[in-house]
Amino acid sequence: MRVLNYLELSSQLDRSGIGTAADHQRTALAETDVEVITSPLRGDGAVETVGALLDGGPIADYDVAHCNMIGPGSLSVARHARATGRPLVLHAHVTREDFAESFRGSRFLAGPLGRYLRWFYSQADLVLCPSEYTRRLLTDYPVDAPIQPLTNGVDIDSLDGFEGFREEYRDRYDLEGMVVFAVGNVFERKGLTTFCRLAQETSYDFAWFGPYDEGPHASEEVRHWTSNPPENVVFTGWVEDKRAAFGAGDVYLFPTKNENQGIAVLEAMACGKAVVLRDIPVFEEFYTDGHDCLKCETRAEFRDALERLAADPDLRARLGANARETAAEHGLDRVGERLAETYRSLVEGGDARSGAGAGTGTEPGTDVGPA
Repeated sequence: MRVLNYLELSSQLDRSGIGTAADHQRTALAETDVEVITSPLRGDGAVETVGALLDGGPIADYDVAHCNMIGPGSLSVARHARATGRPLVLHAHVTREDFAESFRGSRFLAGPLGRYLRWFYSQADLVLCPSEYTRRLLTDYPVDAPIQPLTNGVDIDSLDGFEGFREEYRDRYDLEGMVVFAVGNVFERKGLTTFCRLAQETSYDFAWFGPYDEGPHASEEVRHWTSNPPENVVFTGWVEDKRAAFGAGDVYLFPTKNENQGIAVLEAMACGKAVVLRDIPVFEEFYTDGHDCLKCETRAEFRDALERLAADPDLRARLGANARETAAEHGLDRVGERLAETYRSLVEGGDARSGAGAGTGTEPGTDVGPA
């Protein structure tokens, strides 16, 4: 079986959770009998997809199309799959809820995006999403397609040797003592203001490893905090090797307001780090307070959690050991098996939507979802 696992704008999304999730799928599938291609075009795939698909060729041969984004390239692949009767899987990494507070103007655009997502995802023979929480969101839009949750997984092997980066990167960023850290793109949605306020209220060193926008797309909060960080906060920008972040940090702090899953949480857990999370619905299905993490609702609770971890190294060690076991449940071997089973069931089921003009559906400009 040959599967087109497509991520448009792959070079731009290389530093994002969506890019990481797509990499996980491909790494996982490499251990199965599924042949994966990543471009819908024959040859090296260097040509932009949209125009070539709309012009009718040269299209690669595939049995199942699996798209990881929502733009025009993915829409073209979706229309080709449906027009030719091939099963179409759309992966819902994007929701209107996690889009809000990502960059300047994203709150305003979240409503129109929700209407588009309802229309776009409804074209699929199957929608995959990272969590049961996300499945419930999509069901409420409502998306008119079967929806199944599937963990994004964690590439545990890619984190091997993280300990070796500790001294170099703590020296590089002048980090001492119990270092509180975050990993990933710097967004207000991910709890940026809470992260910085907690730094102001405590004496620990805080480090956020990840890129941030300094241009016109940056939100007011991102511009404010990255330009005027508290004295004990460092924003590193892009770090070439993610293992450096997990080597330098001690307590992973993630006061995010909304997530579909949160791959970096699993990576921190795979490294045996103590993890402090905001108590939001998506984390209820994966993590247990007091066992593999500490969950908090208010800033006072976050502050208390950090103080407990600083005063009790045994608690940090116990949480970290349990976190490793939790991360192992999300290994890529399980992701690969689930994906291969999903593709086979779609091909053998023979119920892919097809026919001339299929994939057009209701256009996104009409009333197809809540604002």
